[in-house]
Order: sequence, then structure tokens, then C-alpha cells
Amino acid sequence: MLHTLAVDLTKQLIQIESTDPGTYEGAIEKWIKDWFLTLEKHALNACPGISEGSAPAPLIRLTEEEVLPGRFNLMAELPGNDADAPALVWICHMDTVVAGSGWTLPPFGGTEKDRRIYGRGSCDMKSGLACCLSAFSHALHQQTTEGSKPVRTLKLICTVDEEDFMRGSEHCIRSAWVTEKDWIIDAEPTNGQIQVAHKGRTWYEIEVTGHTAHASTPWKGADAIAAIAEVIRSIRLDIQNAPTHPDLGMSTVTFGQITGGYRPYVVPDSAKVWIDMRLVPPLDTSAANKIVENAIHRAKKEVPGITASYTITGNRPYVEKEESSPLLKCLTDVCRTVTQKEPVISHFPGYTDTAVIAGTLNNHNCMSYGPGNLECAHQPDEWVAIEDILRCEKVYCKMTEWL
Repeated sequence: MLHTLAVDLTKQLIQIESTDPGTYEGAIEKWIKDWFLTLEKHALNACPGISEGSAPAPLIRLTEEEVLPGRFNLMAELPGNDADAPALVWICHMDTVVAGSGWTLPPFGGTEKDRRIYGRGSCDMKSGLACCLSAFSHALHQQTTEGSKPVRTLKLICTVDEEDFMRGSEHCIRSAWVTEKDWIIDAEPTNGQIQVAHKGRTWYEIEVTGHTAHASTPWKGADAIAAIAEVIRSIRLDIQNAPTHPDLGMSTVTFGQITGGYRPYVVPDSAKVWIDMRLVPPLDTSAANKIVENAIHRAKKEVPGITASYTITGNRPYVEKEESSPLLKCLTDVCRTVTQKEPVISHFPGYTDTAVIAGTLNNHNCMSYGPGNLECAHQPDEWVAIEDILRCEKVYCKMTEWL
């Protein structure tokens, strides 16, 4: 039956390691490309009126582009009848985080147990990719056996580097694989919800330079770590007191890494902190810069003699929900029909390929809907429920029928 395809594909994809950093996406990108070529071959054989030995026009357009050395994005297209209609685009990243330690089951085994499939990437997001492959196959089957060509073009884009700097999705934008008018869904794990908004994500590095001295006479130095502590305290309080948003909640800040000093009995003359801010309206990067600058100003008053500077190393804008989005209406209607329940519409707590596209192109027909629970992602014994896979597979397949 059709619904077993995504489950089988999930297991096969998990067994192909694509860790980032690590093996990266080369093997899985080749596997997906070969899968599409095989799919098309079977579809052409099933087409009536094709004589043996003839060279029919390709049904699936396959395009790959090198994003980073040896790392390729792959796009499969099934052209629709209306070239001017927005394309329906599924976008899925091929990379996973590293396996790490603490596993009780093989991280690349694709083990099925108690109606779950275990393995690195099972939840984030090889099961989602499997559902998209299945839906693409379903649409092609409709076209070749029933003559039901979709109105709008269907695309499946498989990206690299999502688990790092998202350079794969950025490359898609530069190459016009996606546009401001397309309907774009990523298959990230969404706990059964349709997630349509994202907090912004801004990364900072703050460096403080002080003056060394012996710890017995600290007044002769300028303590860079003490100044960093003041910076952290000030930023933390300002972010906590920032306005909240009705959909996205509150802004947050994480001080993920800190270095400084070299001996406990020496006043440290340098320190550095790496900061991750998740911002909600009206707090954007420009406003966050002022928070950082004020924190540095306060630290200079509290610890005379230090100097400090900051660098923005990542800047992703927040994405708000668009109530009038036609994709949101379509996906909501399909979910309601398939599940017989009213879908929950919320925001995605992280940042995804669709968020990059939405923020760059101002496209509000970008959202996340996929199998799995995000809390399982990046964990040892990562898993996805088979029922989740079946639900998403049915929703995706039904979307191709409605379009």
C-alpha cells in the first residue's frame, strides 16, 4: 500500500549517514538522485503510447548545484499545466547533526520498535523527506496512470548545510529555485501542528580587553571577565524585560560559550562571549544592537580601564503569521480533511530553511509541517512515530490531488 512507502524510505534514509560535520550529504544526495531516476524509469514504462526504443521527454526535471565544495543541492520538478501559478515546493535538508554518545540502539540502523523508527535524523528530518518523496511519487503516478497533470508545478528541494549556516537554502534563493510567490513547506518535526511563524535569530560575539595584574593587587588591573559578567547581566535583564508577542511569545537570550583569562591568580586581560538571541517583534537586530551597546557602556563604568567590541555573526529576521496566506488555508483544509481534527496553528521555536526564504523574500506562504516531535531531535535514540509518518504522508499526497 502507498502509506508504507514513506515508512520504508525513512528507514533507508537513516541508514545513509549524512552528519554535519562528518560525512556530509554526498552519499544521500546521490541516493535521492538515483531514486528519482528509477522512479521516472518506472513511470515511463507505465505510460501508454510509448514505443519500445523511443526517447520520451523526461517527466521529472532534476537539477543539482554545488553549494560548498563537494556538497550539492538537488531539485526535482514535476511541471504543472499553469506556468504562472505559484509552485508548491517542499524543501528538506539532507544533513543531520552528529550521532554523539548515549545511544542504546544503532544511530544509523533505522530500527523499528514499538511503532517507532529510531536513528539519527529519524525525526529531523529524514522521515519528513521520506513523506515528500512519497507524495512526489504519488503525484507522478496520478499523472502517468490517470492523465491528471497538476495545475501548479511541484518541486522537492533537498538542501545542504541546514544544521550549520543554512547556506543551502540561501543558495536556492540566489538560484531562483524559490520565489516570493511560491508556496513552500518544510517537513521539520512540528508535533502535528502547522507552524507558520519564527522568532528572529541574531548571534553576537563580544570581546573585552582589560589589563593584567597580580590577583593580590586587582585594582592595578582591569578585569575583563568581570566586565563580561556585567555585559551578560545587563543583556539578560533587558531581554527579559522586552515586550512579548501574541504568537511568538517572549524574546530569549543564551550565552552559549565564554572564554577568558589563563590563571586563577592573574587578573584576566581578555574575555569573549558568544550569544544567541531569539527575537520577537518589536525587538529586532537594530534594537538588540542598542541593548548590547548599553551593556558594554555599563560594563565600562563598572570596570574602568576595559575596552569592548561586538560582532554580529548571524542575523535572521523574525517571521510573523499571515492570516490571509492561501497556502495556510490550503494546508489547514487538507489537514482537517485527512485527520478529521482542527489543526493547531503555531510558531516554530527554531529557525528553518523556510524561515530563511520567508525572511529574505518576504514570502508569507512559507511554513513547517512534518512528522515527529522536535524535542526528540538531536538526542540519543532519536525517534519518530510511525503514525506521524503516515499522517504527514497522507496530508502531502492529498495536497497534490487538491492542486
